[in-house]
Amino acid sequence: MLVTLATPYADTTAADLSFGWGLPAQPALHVLRVPTSGGVTVELRLLGASHQVLLSHGGNQISETVACLSGRAPTLPSTVDHDGYRFTAEVHRLTSEAFARRVAELRAEASADPHSVVGVFPGSPQAVTVLTATPHAAGIGWRSWHAYPQSGELVETATEVLL
Repeated sequence: MLVTLATPYADTTAADLSFGWGLPAQPALHVLRVPTSGGVTVELRLLGASHQVLLSHGGNQISETVACLSGRAPTLPSTVDHDGYRFTAEVHRLTSEAFARRVAELRAEASADPHSVVGVFPGSPQAVTVLTATPHAAGIGWRSWHAYPQSGELVETATEVLL
């Protein structure tokens, strides 16, 4: 699903992102609820400053936030392992041509996937946040991409949760 976010794009970079585990639901510009089985509820939430995923299962809730968060030092770890939860993050620095090509690929793939959402910031078609979820027998996974056209950075995260 492709959505235009009702907020202006702010020039930030990958270095401005923070990782938050267990934060409460943040104000979202768009929410996609991904259908799953077994009593699992997943919300892919596009924030004005990137993303949040809320996962509920059997009375437990997991919250992952990757965003520019006021009051938090910008720290995006490359790996987080926590009791059946694994998060990885990588920053890709691309040429302008490679960046444009990869963002176009991500937009096309995610726009056609019912478990994905692409948030496009007004004024910059390459300034996007992409979230996609993949339920599987052992749990659920999701991935995100945060595109910063002014610096040619593409932040890619991957998360797996075993239930």
